[in-house]
Amino acid sequence: MAKISAKLVNYLEKNKYKHDVIEHRTTYTAWDTAQTEKVKPQEVGKTLVLKADNSVVLAVLPSNRNLDKQKFLKTLNAWRKKAGKKAGEKSAKKVEWAKEAWMKKNIPGKVGAVPPFSGLLKLPLFIDALLVKNKKIYLGSGEYTVSLRVNTNQYMKVENPVKGSFSMKKN
Repeated sequence: MAKISAKLVNYLEKNKYKHDVIEHRTTYTAWDTAQTEKVKPQEVGKTLVLKADNSVVLAVLPSNRNLDKQKFLKTLNAWRKKAGKKAGEKSAKKVEWAKEAWMKKNIPGKVGAVPPFSGLLKLPLFIDALLVKNKKIYLGSGEYTVSLRVNTNQYMKVENPVKGSFSMKKN
């Protein structure tokens, strides 16, 4: 049986998450997880670790969609503006992928299987509005052979992500 990190298990218990641990064959992408588990790709969240100028943020979107960097930048900057000067962040000028080396050092679990929990990772979390339409969503656990299925409403309540529309159809 594949194990998820004790840190993640403790986080889920502390926040009283009702969750299912879903074991599956090794998958390296959220899309593959959806295919393997025979669930709709729009119910499986892929977590992106992004660098917005000098800060790092997480974005979760349906596995069957890609990030629209311009739309994400708009969502991020609207949130920063709303958070106001107390956040001390100016509008970001560009968004790019976080470097793999940085991720290996700073994010628990395996690259490409990031658990999208802002309280655990201490990073701002953004969620695409299309993912929120599901009753339950599958999320990364930090492992390639295990996913977590959580109740969307509970996830939204506990993680309090910034909701926006920043995904686009895959070509």
